[in-house]
Amino acid sequence: MGPAPSTSTSATTERRRWARRLLLSLTVVVTLLLAGGGWVVYQHTYDIREEQVTITGGAQPLKGVIAWPTGGRGPYGLVVFVHGDGPIDATHDTFYRPAWEALARAGYASLSWNKPGLAGAPGNWLHQSMQDRAEETMAAIAWAKKLPDVDPARIGLWGASQAGWVLPEVAARTPGLKFVIAVSPAINWLRQGRYNLLAELKERGASPEETRAAVARSDETLEHLRKGSTFERYRAAVGDVDGMTPDRWRFVMTNYTSDASDDLAEMRTPVLLMLGGHDVNVDVDETEDTYRRLLTRPGQLQVRRYPDATHSMARKDVEDSELRALVLALAAPRSLTVEGYLDDMRRYVESLEAQQ
Repeated sequence: MGPAPSTSTSATTERRRWARRLLLSLTVVVTLLLAGGGWVVYQHTYDIREEQVTITGGAQPLKGVIAWPTGGRGPYGLVVFVHGDGPIDATHDTFYRPAWEALARAGYASLSWNKPGLAGAPGNWLHQSMQDRAEETMAAIAWAKKLPDVDPARIGLWGASQAGWVLPEVAARTPGLKFVIAVSPAINWLRQGRYNLLAELKERGASPEETRAAVARSDETLEHLRKGSTFERYRAAVGDVDGMTPDRWRFVMTNYTSDASDDLAEMRTPVLLMLGGHDVNVDVDETEDTYRRLLTRPGQLQVRRYPDATHSMARKDVEDSELRALVLALAAPRSLTVEGYLDDMRRYVESLEAQQ
């Protein structure tokens, strides 16, 4: 994902490396164990039926997946998944499947797609604004409403991290959405970036001198963004660009003024807000305070806090240990996320269904 110092979206470079290492290790171990690993096969078999689809009607075709419930009869409700930051494919490297299964148990299918430029999809996700992403999501909703097995009156959204700037705009502009499930969303890009920078410095025990230098570098980056500097000018000024690429600079330049507040104030959709106690990417206190202040309709907002969860809803002890994460990913993938997360989503959707 290549975030910029203190101006990045919410997933950090280290977490991305952790996820990539985990996926590579998991692939190797699964390959070695599948022959006699009936338990492994069982744990990676989900009670859903996946269908490859092409979503049309937006700026470009989207290559996606619908995960249908295996029980009951359609038309089903539908949850449209909105990715966080980074090069994410339709299944998020399989990590979405436990959530799809939980939602299927509530009678809902799930729709997700490869970001532009991923897994053969046309385009480049780094050339998108948050408004582009909102338009893309609304086009997917309009496409899905025409499917015979989807109930157009029962469509909700799920989104994580960077989706915090997409979900409110979509909900404010799409009357009749059933619900929004917002996982670790940020409010303001720049405040989120500064929070992330300081939280990561604190977590790794940075000295006061290191912290001052990092903040100064962040301020210099922000000044170049405000001046509209080209990537070449920025690189010439700062030297080491810490993984920044021209495409990533374009992405940050396009989106660094993002703030969800105005769209949140316009929302009329019920919201489940899910926050982790070990989130170094997003200031969850600011997020909860802002959601409570702006979503004021009776019963509109429900908040779930998970003290042991990280930004991704993984257990802190799991995210801190590649070995533990690998074992769980292999033997019990539904346990990678914090206890209660999957059940709370299912129960929330079921509770809204019961109100019909």
